[in-house]
Amino acid sequence: MSEHHHPVDIVFGGGRYGLKAAEYLLEKNRDFVVIDESRECLVKKKLNLPEFDESAEQSSFKQGSTKELLELFLQLDPEYIFPTAPIHLAASLLAEIMEVKPWNDGINLALSGLPPKIILSAGRGSVVVTYNRDGDCLPNCSAPDVCPVTKIKKPAPMYEMLRFAFPGGFILKSRYLKPGLGAIMGDELRNMTEWAKNREEIVVGTACRCHGVLSSFRRV
Repeated sequence: MSEHHHPVDIVFGGGRYGLKAAEYLLEKNRDFVVIDESRECLVKKKLNLPEFDESAEQSSFKQGSTKELLELFLQLDPEYIFPTAPIHLAASLLAEIMEVKPWNDGINLALSGLPPKIILSAGRGSVVVTYNRDGDCLPNCSAPDVCPVTKIKKPAPMYEMLRFAFPGGFILKSRYLKPGLGAIMGDELRNMTEWAKNREEIVVGTACRCHGVLSSFRRV
């Protein structure tokens, strides 16, 4: 259990989207830690956050990557995690916890259950899907049922599409906290790590209503 008596959220990635998450959390008076590999990142520069200190009860910055993410995830027991770096956070966290390698056949199985027009890229153990493959999303979009860019109605939220494509996987739902800003619930991420522990073949996905990523692994 965490020694913190109040929740401390984690923002993983200190760029433009990380700044958006940090500003949202400041508005809501929630404490958070921003993790980024660079001390020169936008969030650190703009918000002038102090270095993370276990005893301090304030928002802070920690230099690091997925190793530090795992440490702070276990230590802080965050309610929300904001995946604002350009990686699949859930998959990277799993790879940090256990010895795995990409399982390409898992992606081939998932691809057979996905409509080709939502596939942005596939290969090397992962597939990226989106309902707006060829256009730019509107900033601060509220993700309505009919995409404002493509003008096409989505058949289902993307997390449901991924669950349909790979029923044996663990699909995390990114929740909109406000238009253009989503977070993963810490509890769900914890459940995912528990679920993966006893499996040889692991398929995990993260998706909001419009976009998603699926990664598949085998144990080494």
